[in-house]
Amino acid sequence: MAKNNTARSAGQIRIIGGRWRGRKLPVPDSSGGLRPTTDRVRETLFNWLTPVIQGARCLDCFAGSGALGLEALSRAAASVTLLEQDRAVSAQLARNLLVLQAHQAEVITTDSLRWLAQPGAVFDVVFIDPPFRHGMITATVTALEQHRCLADDAWIYIETETEGPAPEVPAHWQLHREKIAGQVSYRLYLRHATPEKQHATD
Repeated sequence: MAKNNTARSAGQIRIIGGRWRGRKLPVPDSSGGLRPTTDRVRETLFNWLTPVIQGARCLDCFAGSGALGLEALSRAAASVTLLEQDRAVSAQLARNLLVLQAHQAEVITTDSLRWLAQPGAVFDVVFIDPPFRHGMITATVTALEQHRCLADDAWIYIETETEGPAPEVPAHWQLHREKIAGQVSYRLYLRHATPEKQHATD
C-alpha cells in the first residue's frame, strides 16, 4: 500500500474478533499513505466469511497495515501470506507477527503482481485491497486466474473507492455480497470451477 522506504509510527489497528480480539498493533506511516480497512468494514466482511475462514489458506495481496490478514489469523485461518512492497511497512508487519507469535503467517516483501506470476500455493480466501486510484484491481484478478492461485471454491474480497466502476471479474466469479461504507465500496465474490474443469468432471 505504501510506497516509500521510510516509516514512522502513525497509529494502530485493533483486531476485532477471534483469539486476539482487542489487541492493538502499531501501524507505520508512509508517504504513500496506509489506509487500513476500518473496523466497521472488517466486522461486516468477517461476518460474511464466518462459515469459511476457519482452516482457510489466505492471501493478502496488498497487506499494508495487515488489518485483513491479521484478522483472518485471529479467526483461525490455517495460514496467511501477506504481500507488501514497502520494506519499512513489511518490517513492521513482521514485528507484529512476532509479538502475536503468529507462526502460521508469512510476510513477503515483493511486488504483488510479480509474485503472483510465479508458481506457488493455492488459496481459499484472497483479499484485494490495493492503493486507491492506481488501477491495480484488473491486473491482480487476471494474475490470480492466469497463474492458478485460486481454489475452485475460493472467496475473493475486493475493496475499491466508491466513485470508480465495479471491478471487472471473470464470469465464473459470483458476487456474494456488496456494501458501501463512506468512500469505500467492498464486495465478496465466490469463485466457481471454470467451465473447462466442470466439463472434465462430467
